[in-house]
Amino acid sequence: MLAVVKKPHIEIALSGEDPAELVNWIRRKFEVSILTPWRSTSVPVERTDFWRDMNKNRSGNLLAGARLKAEMTQTSLAGKVGIRQNMVSEYESGKRALTPSMVKRFSQVLGVDLGALLAGHENAR
Repeated sequence: MLAVVKKPHIEIALSGEDPAELVNWIRRKFEVSILTPWRSTSVPVERTDFWRDMNKNRSGNLLAGARLKAEMTQTSLAGKVGIRQNMVSEYESGKRALTPSMVKRFSQVLGVDLGALLAGHENAR
């Protein structure tokens, strides 16, 4: 079984006699989505609702992921890029479209491949 806790984002792969009991326990505190049910065949991730939701704001999710991987807050990233924190939030949430020049600035500060964020930018259009 593959389950995802949306907030905080946690992906869990479970196997064994009865993983449903553990999932039910986790559901007491978090919203859980089951990507592949127990004893089912695998499903390509691209066919899941989770993937479709995440892909709607691909560039923002890539930016947020790169920021978190760099162990930076939105405020610290904003300071290093020279913008306000709320602008980082808007980029990450998809409320503000990433321009190629902002992608370059974020990439330099975060130390990530410029092409990865640009690919997300192009898919977001």
